[in-house]
Amino acid sequence: MALSIGNRSINPPVMLAPLAGITDLPFRTLVSRFGAGLVVSEMIASGEFLTARPGTREKAELGAQIENTSVQIAGREPEAMAEAARMVADMGAKLIDINMGCPAKKVTGGWSGSALMQVPDHALRLIEAVVNAVDLPVTLKTRLGWNDEARNAPDLARRAEGAGVRMVVIHGRTRCQFYKGSADWAAIRDVRDAVDIPVVANGDIIDADTARLALKQSGADGVMIGRGAQGAPWVLAQVAADLYGAPPPDIPKGDDLISMVSEHYESMLDFYGPTLGNRVARKHLGWYMDHVQTPPELRTALLTERDTTKVLRLIPDALSAQAQAVA
Repeated sequence: MALSIGNRSINPPVMLAPLAGITDLPFRTLVSRFGAGLVVSEMIASGEFLTARPGTREKAELGAQIENTSVQIAGREPEAMAEAARMVADMGAKLIDINMGCPAKKVTGGWSGSALMQVPDHALRLIEAVVNAVDLPVTLKTRLGWNDEARNAPDLARRAEGAGVRMVVIHGRTRCQFYKGSADWAAIRDVRDAVDIPVVANGDIIDADTARLALKQSGADGVMIGRGAQGAPWVLAQVAADLYGAPPPDIPKGDDLISMVSEHYESMLDFYGPTLGNRVARKHLGWYMDHVQTPPELRTALLTERDTTKVLRLIPDALSAQAQAVA
């Protein structure tokens, strides 16, 4: 059931969505270890990337060259987008994804992300600039439209395909929905019918059952999982096993879960440095504790501790509550 993007094969067609502040290199590495057809980096703002603002270039440099990784870029100026694409390609990137789906006000306020769906002619100029700048396969991630009155994803996807985009990922909401309500997977079928390139369904896909239903309703060629992987880096491999017959993952429990979480925490300290790494890791630790229903007092102790050595000592107690099996 491999999915082809240009000359690259995505097998299985179960992918990790880009999530700001979450899908960093340590998390992408962990998800890949369990099994994922593709993982996508956090969004890189092309303008900040070109001016070397601290924190943006590092996101692309670290992991851009990894085989199953796509680097996502965003912006509003064709020249800046093209130059960012060339720089990412020079760093060894295998795939480049264009973000036209982010709903955050700080992104759309600058006429990037999903705001570009309001100006499809300009969106197309950005797409053409990136495609023409590199020899790598270029993909596009977007939403159904800006709002319910302007669901123009099928037309934008058709024009993007004509410009050379090799795959389209559609989040089944409009921008104005943000993450409220439910993803409309059935509406993605209009995009599937509009293009010949692969279409991937995204939004509210958290396990094999939702993935199967999303594929059925949308007719999509694959699925992309975002928030469903929070605290469950094995979920993509679970979906791949249930839907496509891939080897099932060994879901860690007990001591294995403690070991995995401790390693993830240490990898974040190495990646960000102790102070920032400890702060960024808290959300991941919180999601892991959600799965085992850690008692409130242990949860608070772990999430407020600043001494990284003490955090590592607290992780076994916080995760060995054995309240519920991880699933």
